[in-house]
Amino acid sequence: MSVRTAPETMRAVLVPRHGGPEVLEVATRPRPVPGPGEVLLQVKAAGVNHLDTFVRRGMPGITLPLPMIPGSDAAGVVAATGPGVAGVKEGDRVFVSPGYSCERCRACLSGQEQLCRFYGLLGEHRDGTQAEFVVLRASQALPLPDPISFEDGAAFPLVFLTAWHMLVARAGIRPGEDVLVHAGGSGVGSAAIQIAKLHGARVLTTVGGAEKAAQARALGALGPDEVIDHRSTDFLAETRRLTGKRGVDVVVENVGQETWEKSLLALARGGRLVTCGATTGYDARTDLRHLFFKGLSLLGSTMGNRAELLQIADLVGAGRLRPIVDRVLRFDQAAEAHRLIAERAVFGKIVLIP
Repeated sequence: MSVRTAPETMRAVLVPRHGGPEVLEVATRPRPVPGPGEVLLQVKAAGVNHLDTFVRRGMPGITLPLPMIPGSDAAGVVAATGPGVAGVKEGDRVFVSPGYSCERCRACLSGQEQLCRFYGLLGEHRDGTQAEFVVLRASQALPLPDPISFEDGAAFPLVFLTAWHMLVARAGIRPGEDVLVHAGGSGVGSAAIQIAKLHGARVLTTVGGAEKAAQARALGALGPDEVIDHRSTDFLAETRRLTGKRGVDVVVENVGQETWEKSLLALARGGRLVTCGATTGYDARTDLRHLFFKGLSLLGSTMGNRAELLQIADLVGAGRLRPIVDRVLRFDQAAEAHRLIAERAVFGKIVLIP
């Protein structure tokens, strides 16, 4: 065990109450102390996700423990360890596994920790990572490969784990398949494009506007094979044209109500739609005739497990996957980050630094 004498306070982004981006503040908070089985992480960079905007606005039917420090992703250096910690030591470069679970139930012990009834996310169910220091379970502090910067280390965990589990574990992606990825400029979308291509698929993606279309094409080998600007083109008609009216084998959905019906129609016979969110609304209509007549599969997906996350980190370290960082901002610019996300003015991820 190592314990360092240090100031008792720290700076952190704070959601004191629900509201617009203007409610966010940078506050002075007590500096946490690691307990048994925990580590204290000095945060060098923290990611911003759509989830942070939901936490700030409030979610119908869900009571959040405010005030709260948002943020699910981070990378940094272990500053201290609590009693009983093994395998992680002071000075280690690590990134944060955003989810936590009981680690004892059947789901956890079978590698399905995201299905644990006690599963939660940092920055949603408890204080998150947008602070100078954060206390984590030692099992959440995973080794950050040397080639990965702290900024990239804070950009990939939540979105790449989400996209990997969707495509690999749930949809069972196969070489030669056609995959439609919605919102290719989002964190999950830009990750899903790369993961699908890594597995030998042809990737079509939707983006909003000519600027994002150009950014998607500029990704080169890591980017999509076909880009559809949904603001100027009907994505269903274009998907059918690009696939010779056959449709795609897999649709990666996180948009929800706005795209749901056409996403189902974009599937080929035997196709799979996998969804992880509903940013435009959850009250989507499903025509069951298309579902059973075409033999479609609808798959829900939430996060993934730490083994998948370690595999992703190795691929990022080897340069085979790359987090897309739109910009790096300071903690005191967190409100600007939320505004940019709300305006869909971001391609990839925003990262905050203390």
